[in-house]
Amino acid sequence: MTNSRKEIMKLLGDFSTIGLTLAASIFVGVGIGYLLDHKVFKGKTAPWLTLVFLGFGIVAGFKNLYMLAKRKDL
Repeated sequence: MTNSRKEIMKLLGDFSTIGLTLAASIFVGVGIGYLLDHKVFKGKTAPWLTLVFLGFGIVAGFKNLYMLAKRKDL
């Protein structure tokens, strides 16, 4: 492989990691909120904890995105 091809593959791996990290953080936040709403509190708090943990997931995703970009110098 030439250097430019290696560089392209490395960038592709970095960008796919960024997308997966952001999506996973959001899905984990929504999942925790949903479980708390429907399993722990039996729907009494629905949809509020889902929305709160969705916000936490979004913030965590962007924090991870920032840390990854800072580490990779993107």
